[in-house]
Amino acid sequence: MPASRVSAEAIAARLSAVGLTTRVEELDRFTSVEAEVPEALSAASWREVLDVVAGADRFGLHATSLNGRTLWAVVHRTVPTTGDVGGPGHQR
Repeated sequence: MPASRVSAEAIAARLSAVGLTTRVEELDRFTSVEAEVPEALSAASWREVLDVVAGADRFGLHATSLNGRTLWAVVHRTVPTTGDVGGPGHQR
């Protein structure tokens, strides 16, 4: 499992512990986490949510009057440097 997936799953688990329903999706360059945010989320829960997503590479909140509020976070995949491509035994 890619490290980005492990980090995203950890973020999703912590958001679930706050009471949010999450979904994780693995894409080519990153793994994303999304969670629907209810209107009645307390200030303490918001602080916890912000602490959780601070561990992501990028995060934001998409809010519309039609679909409510969706929190998103992205964890980038690590791309090996040229010297690491062949693995530890093949470094230049």
